[in-house]
Amino acid sequence: MNEIFGNLLNPPILFFFLGILAVLIKSDLDIPQPIPKLLSVYLLLAIGFKGGAELAHSAVGPKMIFTLLTAVAMSFITPLYAFIVLRKKVSIYDAGAIAATYGSISAVTFITASSFLQDLEVAYGGHMVAAMALMESPAIIVGVFLIRKFTKDYGETSYGGIIKEALTNGSVVLLLGSLIIGMLVGEKEVVNMKPFTDYIFKGMLTLFLLDMGLLTGKRMRSLRNAGLYLLGFGVLMPLFNAVLGIGLSLLLQLEPGNALLLTILVASASYIAVPAAMRMSVPEANPGLYVPLSLAVTFPFNIIVGIPLYYQVILWIDKM
Repeated sequence: MNEIFGNLLNPPILFFFLGILAVLIKSDLDIPQPIPKLLSVYLLLAIGFKGGAELAHSAVGPKMIFTLLTAVAMSFITPLYAFIVLRKKVSIYDAGAIAATYGSISAVTFITASSFLQDLEVAYGGHMVAAMALMESPAIIVGVFLIRKFTKDYGETSYGGIIKEALTNGSVVLLLGSLIIGMLVGEKEVVNMKPFTDYIFKGMLTLFLLDMGLLTGKRMRSLRNAGLYLLGFGVLMPLFNAVLGIGLSLLLQLEPGNALLLTILVASASYIAVPAAMRMSVPEANPGLYVPLSLAVTFPFNIIVGIPLYYQVILWIDKM
């Protein structure tokens, strides 16, 4: 419980609440475009570069390989059981889009979790950044495949186009590119980049979460269309996935830092990459369901309660 209350008093989390409050009281507080996009580019670049620098010092071994394979496998598997849970309550199109959303990942949730670990001075491996990048796309492919399989009027979509769109998504390219650059440059250049990638990181995350709070506050109005079933799904699905993530971390014998990051990747839901892909590939799906569900329910739950809760469970298991 101490970790949860401590996380609530973390400046980025408090500014997230400030953004929501600003919307609720109808303030004119706003972060003008394109600043939010610039902030997201910075965060992805910084976390990718730092992950690559860490990866350059890591020995590639069976544990690392199995961790990456497990992460990718979960991105393929999660949409399958999410779709089964959802299809009896919503349309096939919405079930596929929401399933893809929960099979993919939230980079900002991952970044918030890594910041949480840094505040606690808990180490984690750079290969977890690679896991994040690899997990973003498979769920999109699975979600569209499920929709095509269960609807007869969706045969014109090109799998090649879907795969290309998923793999060339800007966040995936930036993450993997930054990771590779971080691996290639020498230690001197990593130190030279620290003022940019390390010293201002938390401030930039704070600004970004303020904007996310503003966006969440606006999306919360759409949640009344979701119904209690979907609202429950938005909380129970990340909890269920977190249990799976912790169990997999235990099987892989991961250190607490890596265990938390794998768990948060499995438990998070996309609100950037998947909605962008679904708007193009599945226009029949209702973004008024899958966007606010991931952004206004699962995202706040994970960054406020989930991250410290999952970490406490991991530490408890680690001490057994």
